[in-house]
Amino acid sequence: MRTTINLDDELLEEAQRITGVKGRTALVHEGLRALIERESARRLARLGGSEAQLRPVPRRRPESA
Repeated sequence: MRTTINLDDELLEEAQRITGVKGRTALVHEGLRALIERESARRLARLGGSEAQLRPVPRRRPESA
């Protein structure tokens, strides 16, 4: 998809310097991937390691005494 966006020149230069990605399109794609990864991790962390609707998983070994 083609789109026009206004980018802060200093922000763009800093991102290019830090990542080594020179192409603007590649840099925007990389930024979007990083944003998606960060937000996905944040949502997963918000679950708190539990899913109330899951049934207990049967274990192969008996519980130790």
